[in-house]
Amino acid sequence: MDFKFSKEQRDIIRAARKFAQGEFPDRAYEFDQNETFDPELLQSACEMGFVGVFIDEAYGGAGMGFLEHALICEEFWAVDPGIAMSILSASFGSELIQLFGSEDQKQEILPKIVSGQTIIGTAITEPDAGSDVTGARTTARLENGQWVVNGAKMFITNGTVGDLILVFCKTEPEEASRHKQFSFIVVPTDADGYEARKIKGKMGIRASDTAELTLTDVRVPEENLIGNRGQGFYELMEFFNRTRPHVAAQGLGLTRAFLEESINHVKNRQMFGRRLADFQATQMKIAEMATKLRAARNLTYEGAWLLDSGKVDHALIAMSKWFAGQVAVQCADEALQLFGGYGYIEEQRVNRLYRAAKIIEIYEGAKEVEKMIIAKSLLS
Repeated sequence: MDFKFSKEQRDIIRAARKFAQGEFPDRAYEFDQNETFDPELLQSACEMGFVGVFIDEAYGGAGMGFLEHALICEEFWAVDPGIAMSILSASFGSELIQLFGSEDQKQEILPKIVSGQTIIGTAITEPDAGSDVTGARTTARLENGQWVVNGAKMFITNGTVGDLILVFCKTEPEEASRHKQFSFIVVPTDADGYEARKIKGKMGIRASDTAELTLTDVRVPEENLIGNRGQGFYELMEFFNRTRPHVAAQGLGLTRAFLEESINHVKNRQMFGRRLADFQATQMKIAEMATKLRAARNLTYEGAWLLDSGKVDHALIAMSKWFAGQVAVQCADEALQLFGGYGYIEEQRVNRLYRAAKIIEIYEGAKEVEKMIIAKSLLS
């Protein structure tokens, strides 16, 4: 058992850390306040090879794995979650294309994601269908060689800035099994009938684009189907197995940032004639944060490493996503407590980090769903 990263992985960590620390801090507060993002940062990240590192070399990617993707994600989120989300979510959906797309789809779409020419998104959640994905009502019917898509989607990353959206929709309404009623279809955002409204006022990751979508008689070619008809639910489960490790890594980055910010603060903050760091109560908080981070990191990286080794442990992946999210939320609370009133002010970095933490327990599978997956794997 070897817990050491390879030289290539260590180089990736250093490069990602240098890029994030050099490019993010000066723009983070501006993007958070204005709910905006500079696409030139995405382009720079693509040129450095940080986007879609898990995409095969045959399609322009680095041909690495989801562990390397998680390493980059931790480094980016440790500096600023909003900017990190805007950059790394540009490939959100490429996992589906690589797993289930046709050769033509892979050749056409994946290289453009790696180069930054195309931003992709995945539309699953609806106003009345979140954790229960089979409650989705968006439909697609085949008519004269075209899919006609109708419905509404909610909380869609890259909805107003993306070029392609992979829409989870009902194509087989007559199927008895709800799990066999759905498919994924590629929808260009410039198609007639596609409308996206930017959702403003999010609690955190405000630099990242989130939108409400309306699809009204959107027509796309029959070949825009991903994989096989009626297999969308099963494709989605495999998709989650590849996206949840990097969401767990988001939690790692945030937790590390909370720990580093807290250590720096308590070493310099004076109280009752002593450093805050000299109080045993403070030391307990720091020790607990560091231990939780280490435990979450081991869960996350083991799950990603197994995935890259061809072993999909969906329970372990669920554990890592749930636990890393919980740890990030807990450490957010502890860090803000240590900062006191200063942490309650928007201009403080720890405030922005605090507001970003909760989303990790919500998207890509709420923490309750993750626990259900874990329990089912143990009890079934």
